[in-house]
Amino acid sequence: MNTRRDFLKTAFITMGGLSLPGGMQRLSAAPTGSGKAPMRFIFMHRGNGLFPKVMVPPSFGPEEMKKENAKEAFEVDLDGHELPDWMSPLEAHKDNLTILQGLSGKMCTVGHHSWCSSLGVYKANERPSSIKWATVDFELAKLFPSPMEHIELACFPTGGGNARGSLDGIAKGFSARGPQQPNYAFGSPKIAVDEIFKSVSANEDDQVRYQLERKVLEFAAGNHSEIARQLDGIERQKVGNYAESIEDIRERNRKVDMMADAVRRHAPKLDAKYLAEELSTLDRQVGHTEVLLSSLISGLTNVVAFTVDELGHEYTGIPGLEGEKVNMHDVGHGKVIGGVNAEEIRKRSEHHHMKLVDMIVTRLKSVPEGDGTMFDNTMVFYFPDGGETHHSHGTEFPFVVMAGDNAKLSMGRRYVRLPYWGSENHKTLGNFYTTILNAYGNPIKHFGVLDPALIGDQTGAIKEFLM
Repeated sequence: MNTRRDFLKTAFITMGGLSLPGGMQRLSAAPTGSGKAPMRFIFMHRGNGLFPKVMVPPSFGPEEMKKENAKEAFEVDLDGHELPDWMSPLEAHKDNLTILQGLSGKMCTVGHHSWCSSLGVYKANERPSSIKWATVDFELAKLFPSPMEHIELACFPTGGGNARGSLDGIAKGFSARGPQQPNYAFGSPKIAVDEIFKSVSANEDDQVRYQLERKVLEFAAGNHSEIARQLDGIERQKVGNYAESIEDIRERNRKVDMMADAVRRHAPKLDAKYLAEELSTLDRQVGHTEVLLSSLISGLTNVVAFTVDELGHEYTGIPGLEGEKVNMHDVGHGKVIGGVNAEEIRKRSEHHHMKLVDMIVTRLKSVPEGDGTMFDNTMVFYFPDGGETHHSHGTEFPFVVMAGDNAKLSMGRRYVRLPYWGSENHKTLGNFYTTILNAYGNPIKHFGVLDPALIGDQTGAIKEFLM
């Protein structure tokens, strides 16, 4: 580290520069002073595609299957229908479930790695210069401010994609705060707990470190003017951005300190195996889910992005393959691993993802809020970050959506297949995100890039989902 500019950059990344703060709205899961609880949004995305065929309830009759196989638009009430086996953990929550098919994302980067494409609806790569604007999760975080604004968790890849070679650190994530501004994600439950909840840690060493970091941030913020004067043009702007980010982090820390009792009360109490140096992918996912829940329930954030896996992540802990490091790229190419075929490996990993969703919904349904529960004011989205297959074309992005009773979208107990790509009235990821943003107060005409291969007006919300 040779310059104070390097020092500022490092301080930003390692001392909590993971998301910029908004205004503090609440100190617990109770309603705000206005008497209205904020909405919460959880975006769970996975790599290596999500086959549309696995989303179809096995109890569909000949008429439904004829439409499904032809990819015709139709809608079915899930009451009386069986969920696919891998979705069985959601059976108790069927009234809140929508299986959504038919959205496309050909304007995104698809295939092996999508980076922030599927949340931003534009083509992106690993370079920050490719980031056009804030991803949809950050736009929602602006509508429902919180001390930490947004938290991102990830099972990072080690064989390509983001954060190469790092599983347990803090590295560029899959969301974006704004143009050319990648977000940073926590790679392990341990580092997430250490960083997010360090202000209320009972460990004396943690408290010493927290106070030292505050002093370092104070020093860095106080010296940014001097550093900027020594630079010109784009370098001056970069250092100014780092300094502003550091001041934002200091303001966030002040807000978190004000709500220390609530944070301490809801800080995650993880079993030792979730804090270990070596942990399986499935345990890593469970640990991240506990951090996610604690962050929401304590009031630190209202929006979480969770990369449950990525194509370059080597899976461990899959039932029946506990001793294997499963290369998901091989799975994408249909290889048999440990005597288990690729589709079955997909099914087992996706089943575990649904157990995580069940864990989230069940826990939030147990937290009282207003006249109901915290889940009433929550939406969960599970989807592939790269489209429908391993080598996706982006013609389909299947979604599992869990919506609480106070959600402002008409969803729940439904299987919905929208018009297929190229058909009249087809809808894209951009239309879906526009719908969500419009429903919660952002009047944007359209979120994301349009698909140049489609004709007609592609802009606007999906009106049948608006209440």
